[in-house]
Amino acid sequence: MKKLIFSALISTLLLGVAGCGNSPAPAKPDQSSAPNQSAAAPQNLLEKVKAEGKLVIGTEGTYSPFTFHDQSGKLTGYDVDVVTEVAKRLGVEPVFQETQWDAMFAGLDAKRFDLIANEVGVRPDRQEKYDFSTPYSISRAVLVAHKDNETVKDFPDIKGRKAGQSMTSNYADMARDLGADIVAVDNFNNAMELIATKRVEVVLNDNLTVLDFLKQRPDTPIKIVKVREEGLPCAFMFRKGSEELIQEINKVLDGMHQDGTLKQISEKWFGEDISK
Repeated sequence: MKKLIFSALISTLLLGVAGCGNSPAPAKPDQSSAPNQSAAAPQNLLEKVKAEGKLVIGTEGTYSPFTFHDQSGKLTGYDVDVVTEVAKRLGVEPVFQETQWDAMFAGLDAKRFDLIANEVGVRPDRQEKYDFSTPYSISRAVLVAHKDNETVKDFPDIKGRKAGQSMTSNYADMARDLGADIVAVDNFNNAMELIATKRVEVVLNDNLTVLDFLKQRPDTPIKIVKVREEGLPCAFMFRKGSEELIQEINKVLDGMHQDGTLKQISEKWFGEDISK
């Protein structure tokens, strides 16, 4: 009898072991139905700007009357007003990152900014690497010399003379093409100081900038010698691949042309419409 009971116990234990060994493995969670733990990254720059609620703008901050600081220290100017209105109509906050002109291109390349707003001329060599919005101003070159200088009367006269220019600006390229000896400057005010103290003989720059400078500092011993008739369109500059943001900003700029906002901003700073 004891043997029968013992045998029955052994059989029961063996059946229990066999049952555990043949049990199916616990089912893994259905990964396809699990919620995505990380939000999808924005697909383009416009989406990024909209998602972050800000438009990051590279600008010089020393280029009056386009981008500079007023007496209270506030960043202001024609370009600042235009891009601030653009950001407002996009429904985002304008965030300005100030840097020297010669460092702005590298900053855009490094994605420190979404765009540059600094009276950047639209030129074929720049269009090879960067994209531009529709223009919001037309810039015309002027030749500046010391008030006492009677030997420089036209652009060809700068050949062989020292010209104070930002090294990568379109005006520096113009001065090189005319045979000038380029002297590097940090900004426009630095160039005017070099002219006034006769450390350079000429400067090529934007007519509106020079007129504004003379209005603010009429005692500076400089003069405009010549104005070029043909103009250079200026626009916001972007990295390649920013098509969606550019298209949206172009729509905004078109609206600002149509409703007279660009004209109003132009007349505020220059007394005339420079947007076309």
